[in-house]
Amino acid sequence: MSQNPTATAGTSATELAGFEGLHNQELLGRYNQSLMGVFGTPQRVLVRGSGCTVWDADGKEYLDLLGGIAVNALGHAHPLLTSVVSSQLATLGHVSNFFTSPSQIALAEKLLGLSAAPAGSKVFFANSGTEALEAAFKLARRHGNNDAGGKRGRILALENAFHGRTMGALALTWKQAYREPFEPLPGGVEHIPAGDADALRAAVDETVAAVFIEPIQGEAGVRGYPAGYLELARELTREAGALLVFDEVQTGVGRTGKWFASEGVLPDAMTLAKGLGGGFPIGAMITFGPDVSTLLGTGQHGTTFGGNPVATAAALATLHTIESQQLLVHVRQTGQAIREALSGLDFVTEVRGEGLLIGFDLAAEAAPALVQRALDAGFIVNSTGPATVRLAPPLIVTAEQVQRFVDALPELYAAATKEEK
Repeated sequence: MSQNPTATAGTSATELAGFEGLHNQELLGRYNQSLMGVFGTPQRVLVRGSGCTVWDADGKEYLDLLGGIAVNALGHAHPLLTSVVSSQLATLGHVSNFFTSPSQIALAEKLLGLSAAPAGSKVFFANSGTEALEAAFKLARRHGNNDAGGKRGRILALENAFHGRTMGALALTWKQAYREPFEPLPGGVEHIPAGDADALRAAVDETVAAVFIEPIQGEAGVRGYPAGYLELARELTREAGALLVFDEVQTGVGRTGKWFASEGVLPDAMTLAKGLGGGFPIGAMITFGPDVSTLLGTGQHGTTFGGNPVATAAALATLHTIESQQLLVHVRQTGQAIREALSGLDFVTEVRGEGLLIGFDLAAEAAPALVQRALDAGFIVNSTGPATVRLAPPLIVTAEQVQRFVDALPELYAAATKEEK
């Protein structure tokens, strides 16, 4: 690899690597030679972004309606976010958790306030959603092991759930294709039918340490539950002495038009990531109340990079922007307009979701082909199943921008279904 020996301040990573002028195919060839193939071959090499638009190495423009899978809450290159991150990195980038920083303390206080946490609640910072779930998994184990009789060995999760790919988070995840190559996974996890009140009542008892629930199952196709299901989970876990853990990694931080999709039901712990840093890696676990917040003591969990000054500064900038620009209202209004527009298409059989987390089903199992056709046409979307398309655009996206995709959908669908035949 050629490198620039005269690099100075202001040099980009592309310039530093000597990659100027290289195009998609050449870069993808080098990717396949040098990176592990756990993601397959990427679809494009993206080189820059602005707002809801990104460009690839060939100069082609795309409307980003996936937002890095619900990560880029403020779009790309948001001026406040880039300014705050640059300023913090130029001041203090990393100090380890032998020390703390003002941004770490401020972000913890902000999250406790937004989540209406009672006195004695605490925050643990990680680097990703799966790490936040690992912390919650250990919290559940600790709670179960605190039982004097050792009876709380069961942890409940839902069928079709996705909680991550590290070993503890994977044990909570439903999909067998993800799980089987890595078994035996941490034991004691049982999956029960999602949204089934009777199954929940039958499963939750004094042998359960914790119940893990995504308020909306994103990877399952943006699927919610019958009215009252989360409230029932809260009632049953409280009666049984089990913890209730909400996985808001995808649904939190304004994605559904509320700060948290579970708003109105207070769990014992909540995990966050994705949109929290606006594109900068950060995860968090919030524990509610002093009893739960003291389960993990000194030395019982940790992280090198979690809660570093740059990541927490990025999260503060993201939350400030969502709040100051009243993006929650915008998300609710824009999401409603998009769902109505999609519902008007005759080949769309169902539209689901809240705010700007949207899933819609096609009349034919042509979603993967449609996603590829959309990419060729300049739209980035995602399929979560053979007939399901998911949208999770930046929270700043406009209804007019998404309408461009809706207007293109009939032609894209026709081409995709023809291809499938």
